[in-house]
Amino acid sequence: MSTEPRLVEVRRNVLKQNDIAARALRERFREAGVSVVSVVSSPGSGKTALFEQTLSLLRRTHRVAALVGDLATENDAARLARSQAPVKQITTGTLCHLEASMVVAALEEWDLHALDFLLVENVGNLVCPSSFDLGESLRLVLISVTEGEDKPLKYPTIFNSADVAVVTKMDLADAAEFDEPALLRNIQAVRPGMPVLKVSAKTGAGLGQFLALLISHHEQLHPTGVSAATQTL
Repeated sequence: MSTEPRLVEVRRNVLKQNDIAARALRERFREAGVSVVSVVSSPGSGKTALFEQTLSLLRRTHRVAALVGDLATENDAARLARSQAPVKQITTGTLCHLEASMVVAALEEWDLHALDFLLVENVGNLVCPSSFDLGESLRLVLISVTEGEDKPLKYPTIFNSADVAVVTKMDLADAAEFDEPALLRNIQAVRPGMPVLKVSAKTGAGLGQFLALLISHHEQLHPTGVSAATQTL
């Protein structure tokens, strides 16, 4: 007897439970006035470097914290903690993605009302995270100039589940012989109209525009929110 129908049913139940938890999270975030930004990408795309810079810069004017997902080790969390923003590691073990229940557990000791931004770094993977809603209000998909311009064509689902594409490691574009027009064509072929930003966490190029995107998103989502400039976590 084939086990495929049983596997399909189990997967449906898992996704259903995740969606229920994600909806509850989204309502909690909305009520607390916190904007949740998640990032998905393949391993080595530079998301941790971008997060470190983002936390360091954003915390000057806003109350920020981060959750970091990985299969093993707390290396990324330790690295992000250098920004002096609150950071927690979520170790997933054999799971190649974060789930809403993991976010719920990680937030148990945090007061969401004391935050303006919560950044969530998903496990490095361009497949599984596309199916799991984390209650975020903005999802970014990162692709570095060293990965190949055809990534959007190979992994269309992750680009269709994200709101903005961010091209990272622009300082390596010339060395990698990066074909920017080709990548942009491929992104638009998969997700017409998708906004694209270009950044370099190393040189700082594009970070101003990136931060402006996050702040604009927060102000649109919580127009009556209290300015965080004088608040502390």
